[in-house]
Amino acid sequence: MNNMMFGRYLPIDSFIHRLDPRLKIGSLLLLLIAVFFDAGFLGYGILGLFVIFMIILSHIKISQILKAIKPMLFMMLFLMFFNLLFIQRGNLLFSFGFIKIYDQALLQTAYIFIRLILIIIMTTVLTATTKPLDLTLGIEHLLSPFKKVGFPTHEVAMMISIALRFIPTLLEETQRIMKAQASRGVEFSEGRLKDKIMSIVSLIIPLFISAFQRAEDLANAMESRNYNPEAKRTRYKQLHWQLADTVSLLSVLAMCTVLITMSIVL
Repeated sequence: MNNMMFGRYLPIDSFIHRLDPRLKIGSLLLLLIAVFFDAGFLGYGILGLFVIFMIILSHIKISQILKAIKPMLFMMLFLMFFNLLFIQRGNLLFSFGFIKIYDQALLQTAYIFIRLILIIIMTTVLTATTKPLDLTLGIEHLLSPFKKVGFPTHEVAMMISIALRFIPTLLEETQRIMKAQASRGVEFSEGRLKDKIMSIVSLIIPLFISAFQRAEDLANAMESRNYNPEAKRTRYKQLHWQLADTVSLLSVLAMCTVLITMSIVL
C-alpha cells in the first residue's frame, strides 16, 4: 500500500513534466471524454499506443504504472462480474442455472476493462508529472472564466489538489494502522465473515480519526499563515504557454478526432 502511485508526484526531468499544467489537465479531460466513445478495439489500440508514448516521454517506469493499476483490480473485477451477469443481449454463449453469458455482455465487459485501464494510466501520468502547486494553479486558471458568475474557483482548485495530495498519505496511514492492529493480534485476511467485518471496523475508525486530525492540523497551519481564499493574491510562479504545449494540444485533439470519427464510422 505504501507503493501506491495515484496522487504521488515523481520529480523527474522529462518532456511531460515540463509541459504547462493547464495543457495536461485539459488534455486529460478531452481524452477521458474520447475514451467513452465506442471506437472498437482498433480505436482503443491506437489510444493505447498514444498512452504508451506519453509514458515513454514522461520517463515513468512500467512497474510504477502497474503499482497504480494494482489497487484498482478488485473494483474492476467486481464491475466486470456484474456486467457479465446483467447484460443480456446478443447470442447466448454460456448458461448454468441463472447465470447466462452473452457475447454482447462479453464485448461490453472488455470495453469497460480497457477504458478503466486507460483512465487509471492517464490520470496517473497527470499526477506523477505535475506538482500539487502547479495542479492547483492550472485548475484555477481553467476555471477562471466561472469567476464572473461567483464560482469559487480558487477554493475548488485548492480542495482538488489537497485531496490528490493526501491520497498517498492516507494510504500510508492505513498501512501503519494495519501493522499496529496486526501486532495486537488482529487478522484482516483470516477468520469468519463477522470477524473480518470487525477487523475492518477497527481499521476504519482510527483512520477517520487520523484523517480528521490531519485536516485540522492543515487548517490550523493555513490560518497561522493568514491564508485567506478571498484575498487578492499574487503568485511567485507564472504559467507560460510554450510551442511544445501547442504541439501537444494539437496531438491530443488529433487523437480525440480519430477516436470520435472511428466511433461514428465503425
